[in-house]
Amino acid sequence: MPEVKQEPASQSMDATRKPPPAAARPPLDARLTEQRNPRSMRIDQLSSLEIVDLVNAEDRLVAAAVSDERVQIARAIDLVVDGFRRGGRLIYVGAGTSGRLGVLDASEMPPTYRTDPEMVQGVMAGGYEALLRAQEGAEDHPEDGAAAMDERSIDDKDFVLGIAASGTTPYVHGALKRARERGARTGFLLCTYPSEELLQAHDVVIAPLVGPEVVTGSTRMKAGTATKMVLNMLSTGAMVRMGKVYGNLMVDLQVTCQKLQDRGERILMETVGVDRAEAERLLEASGGHVKTAIVMKRFGVDAAEARRKIEQAGGAIGALK
Repeated sequence: MPEVKQEPASQSMDATRKPPPAAARPPLDARLTEQRNPRSMRIDQLSSLEIVDLVNAEDRLVAAAVSDERVQIARAIDLVVDGFRRGGRLIYVGAGTSGRLGVLDASEMPPTYRTDPEMVQGVMAGGYEALLRAQEGAEDHPEDGAAAMDERSIDDKDFVLGIAASGTTPYVHGALKRARERGARTGFLLCTYPSEELLQAHDVVIAPLVGPEVVTGSTRMKAGTATKMVLNMLSTGAMVRMGKVYGNLMVDLQVTCQKLQDRGERILMETVGVDRAEAERLLEASGGHVKTAIVMKRFGVDAAEARRKIEQAGGAIGALK
């Protein structure tokens, strides 16, 4: 039974992706996500605390598996940023847990980084209904995935990331095939050994090998956690590279509620050294946009000129002199 590999990050990525000898695999299914975990064979006989300890011990393997894919994740960030700078989009495609995680990550970009909702999108097999109630059969139709790419007019400026823990979801493969035909660059995120065909087909393949799940095949567990970690890194890294973070502050936020008003005021107080009252005044004058307010104060300009400077700097106010 293969274990999660935790070699040093400097080791060749290809070495960590080779499956074990065929004789070491379970005979019924070679996918790592479908294998039985020897450490949880007796989980049905454990107490609540023992179950918690077992799940927690398995979850500790996730971060190391994601770390093994650091080079591929960085490559994906570069592809996303290149597309954004050419006016392209980041499109996540998935089904079930994988699809929901993609939709979740995409939905959090506008409130966090003030992006256009079209800039990062989550495409889910089965559509909106599948977010709330499982539509298991929806994932079996590659033609539906292809149609979703046509509906969004995917082109060569876009980066499409397929997410499928097992690596075999037909809807995802259909979407990626059509995306490539339309000129897009593509990636694949899975939690089992990628085939040579998969590695050759896509611009980047990210494969954190978290090992068999505590409950066999329940990929909402370790595989889901690894997927969330990777998507966090991917979207956050891309937004940082696009100038939406100043220091480690999310300065591109738009004040739309009391929580964000407070956060925006505190960011201004820290970055440009004003008191709460002045921070409130600056936010109001900037139209509730923290980044604009920072530039207004730093350069003694009005909101229109501040926005011009920000655009001139490509959004990265740390580069302004």
